[in-house]
Amino acid sequence: MHFLGHVVRFVVSALVLMIVGFIVPQFSVGGFWSAFFLALVIAAIGWVIEAIFGQKVTPFGRGIVGFIVSAVVIWVAQFIVGGVSVTWIGAILAALVIGIIDLFIPVSTPFKAGRDKEEAK
Repeated sequence: MHFLGHVVRFVVSALVLMIVGFIVPQFSVGGFWSAFFLALVIAAIGWVIEAIFGQKVTPFGRGIVGFIVSAVVIWVAQFIVGGVSVTWIGAILAALVIGIIDLFIPVSTPFKAGRDKEEAK
């Protein structure tokens, strides 16, 4: 994936996070830039977790473990990004809504996108 593809991916992720902020109670995002930086932080934390533990234990993984890790990552990310407020219940509901949205708008993981790029060379 080239640079513009990454930018588009993060813009779409930021828009999804803003929509989730409107839908989910106890999950609020201050604006587009807060959502954009939140998407960057979630992707970075997910990339680190995937690099350490493998794809099954990531926010991008499927199943209950991926769901729980996703909620924890969303909750932790609020402490890194300003303008974001999330409770535990809000993080769980946001992870659920983001998982449902991901069914319709699938996005590859940042770690997998990097590996695919290396394999293509």
